[in-house]
Amino acid sequence: MFSREESQRIKHEFWIAFAEAYPRKWLLYDTKIKDFSLKFFVDNKHAEVLIAIENRDEQKRYAYFDKLLSLKSILLEDHLPEAIFERDVYLENKTVSRIWVDKFGVSVNKREDWPAIFDFLAEKMAALEYFFLEFSDYIADIDSASE
Repeated sequence: MFSREESQRIKHEFWIAFAEAYPRKWLLYDTKIKDFSLKFFVDNKHAEVLIAIENRDEQKRYAYFDKLLSLKSILLEDHLPEAIFERDVYLENKTVSRIWVDKFGVSVNKREDWPAIFDFLAEKMAALEYFFLEFSDYIADIDSASE
């Protein structure tokens, strides 16, 4: 078990090492869609790459999610065959929609896992970014979702 400070230091070192291993600017929050982002996540049990739709307006959140659902076969067949779609994910203070891939059995606390985590994060985020950039105009246009 690590202290809170030690865990924070390890995570900080992890992200610095990841940036050095894969020195590029990731899209992440720069999607041009409010409350719609691509994210990395890693803890002591697994790693994830995800699209998070965090709009508090449920209708807008669902409209974006439905747009992504309409592209599900393309995402699964051409980009991330293992992607999981979840309309409602209940967090402590809000409900979000997510699409993600994960890698279990790795830990940010084990430096020997870092190369595998880095490769997973970089490969899956590159695929997710490519997919998003290809369809970003369509996804962003939720006004036409009801047409």
